[in-house]
Amino acid sequence: MRAALETADIAIVALYFVLVMCIGFFAMWKYNRSTVSGYFLAGRSMTWVAIGASLFVSNIGSEHFIGLAGSGAASGFAVGAWEFNALMLLQLLGWVFVPVYIRSGVYTMPEYLSKRFGGHRIQIYFAALSLILYIFTKLSVDLYSGALFIQESLGWNLYLSVILLIGMTALLTVTGGLVAVIYTDTLQALLMIIGALTLMIISITEVGGFEEVKRRYMLAAPNITSILLTYNISNTNSCNVDPKPDALKMLREPTDEDIPWPGFLLGQTPASVWYWCADQVIVQRVLAAKNIAHAKGSTLMAGFLKLLPMFIIVVPGMISRILFADDIACINPEHCFQVCGSRAGCSNIAYPRLVMKLVPVGLRGLMMAVMIAALMSDLDSIFNSASTIFTLDVYKLIRKSATSRELMIVGRVFVAFMVVISIAWVPIIVEMQGGQMYLYIQEVADYLTPPVAALFLMGIFWKRCNEQGAFYGGMAGFVLGAIRLILAFIYRAPECNQPDTRPAFIKNIHYMYVATALFWITGIVTFVVSLLTPPPTKEQVRTTTFWAVKNRSVQETAAKGELYKAQEKSILKCNENANHIIPNGKSEENLKNLKPEDINLLVTCRDDSNPVISVSHSEVETPVDCYSNGQAALMGEKKHEEETEDTERHLKFIDWFCGFKSKTMTKRAVREAEEETVCLQMLEETPKVKLLLNTGLVCVCSLGIFMFVYFSL
Repeated sequence: MRAALETADIAIVALYFVLVMCIGFFAMWKYNRSTVSGYFLAGRSMTWVAIGASLFVSNIGSEHFIGLAGSGAASGFAVGAWEFNALMLLQLLGWVFVPVYIRSGVYTMPEYLSKRFGGHRIQIYFAALSLILYIFTKLSVDLYSGALFIQESLGWNLYLSVILLIGMTALLTVTGGLVAVIYTDTLQALLMIIGALTLMIISITEVGGFEEVKRRYMLAAPNITSILLTYNISNTNSCNVDPKPDALKMLREPTDEDIPWPGFLLGQTPASVWYWCADQVIVQRVLAAKNIAHAKGSTLMAGFLKLLPMFIIVVPGMISRILFADDIACINPEHCFQVCGSRAGCSNIAYPRLVMKLVPVGLRGLMMAVMIAALMSDLDSIFNSASTIFTLDVYKLIRKSATSRELMIVGRVFVAFMVVISIAWVPIIVEMQGGQMYLYIQEVADYLTPPVAALFLMGIFWKRCNEQGAFYGGMAGFVLGAIRLILAFIYRAPECNQPDTRPAFIKNIHYMYVATALFWITGIVTFVVSLLTPPPTKEQVRTTTFWAVKNRSVQETAAKGELYKAQEKSILKCNENANHIIPNGKSEENLKNLKPEDINLLVTCRDDSNPVISVSHSEVETPVDCYSNGQAALMGEKKHEEETEDTERHLKFIDWFCGFKSKTMTKRAVREAEEETVCLQMLEETPKVKLLLNTGLVCVCSLGIFMFVYFSL
């Protein structure tokens, strides 16, 4: 019989949400009265502790509690390999990628690609890919996992739960949930870890210790006779009821269906490079650090925290199978459907079932609240960053004259569109990957992300890599990956007691091997095309490669002089067309109210023939639309009283706009040099700090390798 939340639990859940909403109102009140102009500068003041906790929390959402524990219940230790792999890749982010991002002075990933390669093609490709991944892996999986928790605790219908979740998320967003995330992240991380550790201790004690977990897991098979007597099942066949013989090994044989070790090391690792080193939500947090020492410290802290999920999520999932084998390891599709509503398997209910059965009243309500709140903050930031990417990187390029109001409306409509698509996608997730949700996420990501990882790695390490090479390499990898993904949906894995009639190349080739091929094909095409086409300009590689981090000189005066000349030319071009140019869709009445400093960011005269001065994507936004922690902040919007200007300011603006005076442009170039100097200061480390961080790096990597070896022998 399913355990239900008791009155005390429901009271705690309600209290938790009231608390979150109060924090939301407080955040709104505080946020609205603080200056927005220094948003990014204020962001670059975070310490390693705050960022480390934030990295952990932004990664471990409720889909991990459902997916990791579910895969633990279905196939043992294998799924923990992703966590130990992440521990290593976080250090790659801290020691290789972040120094390059800081040196190049970028805030977003599309901006980095635009600065490194020039042009818009790669920017649009990256934006479109991000949206596809947001909808098909993050959003729909988040909705499904949250709905499963509600279904397990309240016994509601899965789709009713999804609609309720979206309604609650909308409510939290209205009360300032987006801003409140900053305030609630640390609280949630603390509660999540305390709750999960408590459940781990209770469940391991219940079973009789860690060694007993390993012994009893291998014996955790359902009682088929009892199930056939209890449930009204017409199909008496059973399949996949016994644990896999190598369930206690992490990296397995090259032909294993879960984690073949060559595929994991050569294919899964590049795919994970995208998530940990080039995904906006993760990278933005690390870029908010005071300096490179805090950035590296945060990745070290997050690396140590990534040791936890194996023990606080995967092991409890395995214990759930030991205690509730008849439900978690259902015997055939008909039985599975009666237990949890999915014909593919019921491993996903492992963690919620454990919470509902083992955790005492009170703590159970708190854990449910933390799970659902963590999920909703995830949904908030995904909705927001996805609509920002669509509005600024896609829609704005298609419709250059779009007003600020139009962009806001488009953003809202796109969120609604994403919600509909995500809900429609939930049934497919339920049936994919034998009900193992975490492996579904990895499979979709492995078909689409290796090309991106190849582009970022080549862009950072190989100066000769150019826009044509990166674009054609990326497209070759994307097309092949997309074809394989579509084939995976057309030729679905049969139910466990049915013959497998899929083509051999789909049935026998593991998705990690496909990821390996995609990574290397992208790399080879990029390499060949780059060599056959002109090299990138000096300006494109001056600050955007790994080797540029070592070069600490600010842009030289001669180069600046050339830049000024090029800019003067572009101003003259702008002057010729001044009669019909209106910056970024502003109406002529609105132009009167704009300050010169706003214009500095709103108006850009593009000269596509000169890649050196092509404006990076963050400079074209209206009004400065910036990303921070996946949130969009509309900056530069001032109260109407502040916007009124005297006639002289209008004339100055017209002069500047038409190119009669180039003082502003000179100031801007000087300011760019100043910003570059600040970036270089951020990269400085004292010898003692450097030694301490490098010691930490050796410790955390050694620990990761030890864990791989220990759980694979």
